[in-house]
Amino acid sequence: MARLTVLEYPDPRLRKVAQPVTAFDAALSQQIEDLFETLYASKAIGLAATQVDLHRRILVMDVSADQSAPQLFINPEILARDAMAMVEESCLSLPGICESVPRATRVTVRTLDREGRPSERELHDLEAVCLQHEMDHLEGRLFADHLSFFKRLRVWRQLGARGSVN
Repeated sequence: MARLTVLEYPDPRLRKVAQPVTAFDAALSQQIEDLFETLYASKAIGLAATQVDLHRRILVMDVSADQSAPQLFINPEILARDAMAMVEESCLSLPGICESVPRATRVTVRTLDREGRPSERELHDLEAVCLQHEMDHLEGRLFADHLSFFKRLRVWRQLGARGSVN
């Protein structure tokens, strides 16, 4: 296993759209293990492959207090969203930034496991929010993209970044 380097804004690779996983092989298993190692070493609750310059539709998360509930999502698709709320988010790729964004607190997701078997799951509260946050990364979006123009501008300035505020 290897701990991977997490990209930070304004790295343009964070804006790449991830490609679907089509091969369920030893290389995929290694990438999954590396993602979990990076997640736990970073003391985060979620990590998308895009954040470590691996542009495949893979995300890992573990919202438990003791890192005892790892969850893997390959080629995830949200089928339903419900119970919108403003939730506070932060991100390894936007260090030191914490803002409230609108998210569904209940989602139904279709995903594949590491062998390529499909399943549907319903996620609630922090799990639902984390999934949406990480799925944004797979689409080349950051949570700050959900903020108003002026809040985004403030975030980019806090990060010392130049360029578009989208």
